[in-house]
Formats: sequence, C-alpha cells, structure tokens
Amino acid sequence: MNALVIARFTLQEAVSRRLILAGVLLSAAFLGLFAFGMAMIYNMDPELSGPLSDAQTKATFGTVLTVLGLYAVYFLASFLALFLSVGAVSGEIDSGALHAVLAHPIRRAEFIAGRWLAYAGLICVYVAMMAGVILLSVRLLSGFWVPDAPRAILLLALAALVLLTLSLLGSTLVPTLANGVVVFTLFGLAWLAGLIEFIGTALNNETMLNTGTAVSLLVPSDALWRGATYYVQSPLFLATLRTATSGIPFASTVPPATPLLIWAVLYVLAGVGAAMLSFSRRDL
Repeated sequence: MNALVIARFTLQEAVSRRLILAGVLLSAAFLGLFAFGMAMIYNMDPELSGPLSDAQTKATFGTVLTVLGLYAVYFLASFLALFLSVGAVSGEIDSGALHAVLAHPIRRAEFIAGRWLAYAGLICVYVAMMAGVILLSVRLLSGFWVPDAPRAILLLALAALVLLTLSLLGSTLVPTLANGVVVFTLFGLAWLAGLIEFIGTALNNETMLNTGTAVSLLVPSDALWRGATYYVQSPLFLATLRTATSGIPFASTVPPATPLLIWAVLYVLAGVGAAMLSFSRRDL
C-alpha cells in the first residue's frame, strides 16, 4: 500500500515539475513533424499519389515509414526512461528530501517499488500513445496496417522498462552524474551490439555474432526493439528482404526468441529486486 502512495506522489511530482507537460508538447511536435514529412514524401512520388493499389509498393512504403517512426519512438522512450530514473534515489539523497520521506513508516523497498511503478506507468502510457499515433498516421496515409501491433508495442515498452530498471538500480549505487554516464554508455553499447550482430550475421562471422549476442544479453533493450520490428513489417516486405539481403541494420527479419523474452522479464524483476536490496543497505 505504501508503494502505491509513493507512486502517487511521484506522479504528482512529475506534474508539478511540468515534466509531463514538457513531454506532451515535445512529443506532439515530433508527431506533427513526422506526419508532415510522411505526407511530403508520399506526395513527391507520382506513383504514390492517391491510394496505393500495388501490394508491393504499399508493403514497402508502409513498412519503412512504420519502422522509422517507431525507431524514433524507441529512442524517445529510452531517453525518457533514463532521464526519469537516473536520479530517482541519488538525487533525493543529495537534496535531503529522502530523509523526510523515510521519516514516515515507509520501508525502503516500498519507496523503490513506488518509484518504479510510477515511472513504468508513465513510460508504458507514453509508448502506447506514441506508437498508436504513428501506426494510425501510416494507416490513414498509405492504407498499410502492421501485422501485429500489440506485440510490437509491448516489446517497445519492455525495452524501455529494461533501461528504466537499470537506471533505477544505478541510482541506488552511485551518484546521479556517474549513473547517467554509465547508463547512457550501456544504452549506446546495446545499440552497437545490435549493429555488430547484424554485420556478423551478414558476413557469417561467428566471433562478431557471439560478441553482439553477449552484450545484448547484458543490456537487452536493443534486442527487444529489433524483435518489435518483426511484428510491424509486412510479410511481403520480409520475404523481399530475405531473398535480397540479410535485412536492414536496425530491424529484424525473424521474431524474437522466447528465451530472450523470458530473460528480459527476469532482467526487470531481478533489477527491481537488486535495487531494493541495494537501497536497503545504503547509508544515508
């Protein structure tokens, strides 16, 4: 129950600091720019003017726009997760506000759980709304609808939750600045690991493939994003990619493996538990 109280106050804090307002305004600006740019691209090609009648053209145009739009959503949600949680504990300790909070009958584990629940709720709503608008925009313009939108959105949200949990854990261990450097570096390494894995697959280089896989297990956010892209690509588009090349660098032509999904869920649960344990033993 105390965790829910902490979650409510965390949400109120985000509103009072105008974090939610700023996020809504910036996200609306991005969505408007995306829709405008998409319409401009659509109208520049005479073959794309009017409803798309050719199945191959519709699949290609709709899939590329969807993947690019969701790629931006993935980055925005990731940065939101990191910015929200990078100082969730260490920042409160530095300001002295945490002493007043813990003076009440609240356990430290409940404080961590409340923080995580509030931030996780914000991120899930953000991902669902942003991805939904992107998918709807592509649908209205080209008539293309992704094969499995719910799975794609769930995987996008899970990728952001992985980063949120990692950043929250770091906030219980090190100061805010150091935590920010570490988690943003790990975020970049996850992206680089996905690229290395893609190149290793294309070149049939087992060393590169194993290196990329190992780093992806350490921070599985990018692997989850790539898994999400599989569910937004048209089967016709996927078939074309498989026959022509090994795919595209920031997407996947195969569905995410079940062990990866299990690992990601356990990763989040273990991360929250580790954050609770770390904070309970930290001197204030």
